Amino acid sequence: MLTPVTDEDGAPFWEYAAQGELRVQSCADCGELRFPPRPCCPHCHSFASEWRPMSGRGRIWSYVLPHPPLLPEYAAQAPYNAVVVELAEAPRIRLVGNVVAAPDAPLNSVDPSRLRIGAAVKVAFAEIDGVVVPRWLLERG
Repeated sequence: MLTPVTDEDGAPFWEYAAQGELRVQSCADCGELRFPPRPCCPHCHSFASEWRPMSGRGRIWSYVLPHPPLLPEYAAQAPYNAVVVELAEAPRIRLVGNVVAAPDAPLNSVDPSRLRIGAAVKVAFAEIDGVVVPRWLLERG
């Protein structure tokens, strides 16, 4: 399985994820949320930042069901989904991930016919190859 590569700006995101928290970088001066993390606020150009906790709730903004040819690490798990989730309290912030049946379930654990644009999801965290990653669970069975 492929795991995320962290950089200095995004490291706090992964540190909070390892603690089971979904946090998003915000400007400490103007308060604007930003993702992906970066050193300078695109709104007021401040270099001051902080990490705000999010509720972990959102909705599916978009999704795809990848088809072969796939990277070898993922081919055996097809069909699986890749989703873009719009956060409930920050609709301009969208995170990429997978909808799964349980935090530690395989990528193909949700029947693709259950996915809908606008479906409510909540974050769950799972350790994969030593890295804790956010994944998404459908809110309604």
